[in-house]
Amino acid sequence: MPGVSIHRELNSILKGVSRSFYLTLRILPSSVRAQLGVAYLFCRCADTIADTRLLPVDERLLHLESFRRQFELAEPAPESLNSMVSRVGDPQEHLAEQQLLRRIGECFALLEKFSGSDRHLIRTLVTTLARGMETDLARFPSGESGEVGALKDGGELDLYCYHVAGCVGEFWTDLTMAHIPALGGWSMAEMRELGVRFGKGLQLTNILRDIDGDLARGRCYLPLERLEACGLGIQDLENEAGRDRFRPVVHELIRETLAHYRAGWKYTLAIPRLQVRLRLACAWPLLIGLRTLALLAELENPCAAGVVSRISRLEVYWIMGRTGNMSLFNSFLERYYSKLERKVLKRLLPEAGDSGGGAAD
Repeated sequence: MPGVSIHRELNSILKGVSRSFYLTLRILPSSVRAQLGVAYLFCRCADTIADTRLLPVDERLLHLESFRRQFELAEPAPESLNSMVSRVGDPQEHLAEQQLLRRIGECFALLEKFSGSDRHLIRTLVTTLARGMETDLARFPSGESGEVGALKDGGELDLYCYHVAGCVGEFWTDLTMAHIPALGGWSMAEMRELGVRFGKGLQLTNILRDIDGDLARGRCYLPLERLEACGLGIQDLENEAGRDRFRPVVHELIRETLAHYRAGWKYTLAIPRLQVRLRLACAWPLLIGLRTLALLAELENPCAAGVVSRISRLEVYWIMGRTGNMSLFNSFLERYYSKLERKVLKRLLPEAGDSGGGAAD
């Protein structure tokens, strides 16, 4: 939207609270950059409220619900925001998150500068995402309890991934179609569905690369039905010495993640070739994610204590530089994507009943 940009100070905070999205944001077309940046800051604020370990779960839930209601009201209630910031913002361990919470009022001021339709999209996104986080907080025991809870089945995992990431794919699609005329030939229904799967794939990657960290917080996102199918249970995950037995469950979920990535890649290649910035903004997270999945797939014990798989900043820049000149050519992009995808598949254990092992090169 002409005339609307993220304040320099908020832009600095955005860089501090985002490892990779900030790089994506910088390459996005200017017509959607501010809206996506502010939306990300709102979502990161909700995430900070939900994840802080400096407040009890019940209080986090109250503050998260209060924050969500600001997007359901005609206009935010300053006293509620101030109360939330005073309790959640001051004790934050990370300076960038503390600054974000203290300056969240400026994000609301920027929100009011957008068109009515853009405000509606952002409000819907944050409301959906916050409700998912509330469900998550209420479902699992607190990390301090020493107990671990698990999702029951694949349906619960899929719904969780929708609420915290799939809905972002819908938002992204609606916003870009509204502001980028070159996307006028898209089928909104089809592209929204692909966008949802795009987001779910990225969220599954986040889950798989930090299994141990989630366990320390009392959360297991590996569905209980998957564990039981392999003769395992929560008690086996709590015993660090036997976690290598969960490798087949992790590999099964990596395969599902790759299927979501393929939907996301179809989404990316559907972007008109001359929309280079938008193409790269979609391609980079998937390509970086594929490298992350390859690291996970080669680990003998992806659930081991202390394991958080992420590629180096240098490799991120390598991928960005390598693909810059490919963005105009679907064949080059597809060749590079397929090469990275095969590296993941080669490292996966054979599926049940598959005597041939991984995919052929």
